[in-house]
Amino acid sequence: MRIGELAALVGVSTRTVRHYHHLGLLPEPVRRANGYREYGFADAVALARVRHLAELGLSLDELRDALADDEGRELREVLLELDADLARQQEALRIRRERVAALLAGADLRPGSMGSADMAAMLRDLSTGGSRIADMDRDVLTLLDTIADPEERARMAALMRPFTDPGVLARAQALYRRLDDLAGARPGDPRVAPLAADLAAQLPDEMASAIAENLDAVPTRLRPPGSYAEAGDGRWMEAVLSELSPAQIEVFRLVIDTLNDRLR
Repeated sequence: MRIGELAALVGVSTRTVRHYHHLGLLPEPVRRANGYREYGFADAVALARVRHLAELGLSLDELRDALADDEGRELREVLLELDADLARQQEALRIRRERVAALLAGADLRPGSMGSADMAAMLRDLSTGGSRIADMDRDVLTLLDTIADPEERARMAALMRPFTDPGVLARAQALYRRLDDLAGARPGDPRVAPLAADLAAQLPDEMASAIAENLDAVPTRLRPPGSYAEAGDGRWMEAVLSELSPAQIEVFRLVIDTLNDRLR
């Protein structure tokens, strides 16, 4: 057979056959006196095997290893590794589909609603009531959910779940409105301290502990006096603070201070 006939028989292009020759995956046959390659049945079988393995997604090195062992021992090991890799990809795909399904099931498909399935489900029930600060909180939760590992994602969702209770949510929305009212206000505004006290009282001990454990991510100006947390990368939180008024920032500083005192 000529190269074109071989390629047609196996269902590949002549360019593919030449490429396999170049990579050393397919031995070149002896050339006839006229310089043309002459392929036989064994060449067709070998080409079909290379094509089949390549379609499985083996790398070039894996192909070489698999084809070098006539007894199939290396091929079995390669295929076992490939099967394990495909299983991991399948599991990752299953998780991605669950996240997509959770997003599609919700009415809110804004960027701020994106995240893991647990967080997306929780945020669907966590209405912001039209509050600007509440919307920012949702965006922060989405950001943290994106950069956290799976265990931390689950923990965050669990910490926020109580706030979806209608009564708790109503109180939280009232606090958000009071925060919104401090837009443009100064730190000494008389509304700051009472709001900070009420906001701290709304947060459970579990959330207070989580904040204390992550003081390294809190900008220095929000940390309690005497805090020895190491400096971390709090640039993203500084970006959030830049969107707030001095009075709103002071509220959050007092809240963190109060929560820290509560845990002592």
